[in-house]
Amino acid sequence: MLEPASREAAERLLGYRFANPDILREALTHRSAARSRTSNERLEFVGDRVLGLLIAEWLIERFPAEHEGALGARLAALVSRPVLARIAATEGVARVLDVAPAEAKVGVKRRATVLADALEAVIGALFLDGGLDPARRFVRRIFEAEVAAQSRPPKDDKARLQEWALARGLGLPRYALVEQTGPPHAPAFLMTVTLDGESGTGRAGTKREAERLAAVDLLSRLD
Repeated sequence: MLEPASREAAERLLGYRFANPDILREALTHRSAARSRTSNERLEFVGDRVLGLLIAEWLIERFPAEHEGALGARLAALVSRPVLARIAATEGVARVLDVAPAEAKVGVKRRATVLADALEAVIGALFLDGGLDPARRFVRRIFEAEVAAQSRPPKDDKARLQEWALARGLGLPRYALVEQTGPPHAPAFLMTVTLDGESGTGRAGTKREAERLAAVDLLSRLD
């Protein structure tokens, strides 16, 4: 059961009153504090998809003349882990996130992955409790500054990774096909990219998109 004070603080942050507070409790429960409860990992899975849909919808409205490639670059940048973590920190998500005392002492609430996952989890909770409208209002409010700052589409993710590497004298990233699965009409490619001992992976229906996702994954680790 979510404590009344915690519920009030969380709902004030989200700008929404939950019909089912158990969904909110789940969204705010880090796996370290789950014990007999359910952690926010399932809601993070839902929120990731809801966020992608809502940002894509917003970008189509805001940039009606842009082609798919430019919109895709904007979307990938906006839903990246560093951006999500930055927004979560600014909005105060850490203050209402429930983690185990031992994890709190070592600063787990400041970790980018924990913040980003918690933000996606509350977006998933908003969607499941109230549908797209409250999730859309929340997303557009907290992402407004990030969207407004994109005067031009961000650079292609593979180009960004290459520039990052060359600026540090590391040479070029190396891409490799790990496996190809699925039938010929619907293949799935798993690609890796390595750079300076670090690696990223991506899976998609084309090698090009899988490489881009691998570059995004590696950039998030390098960031």
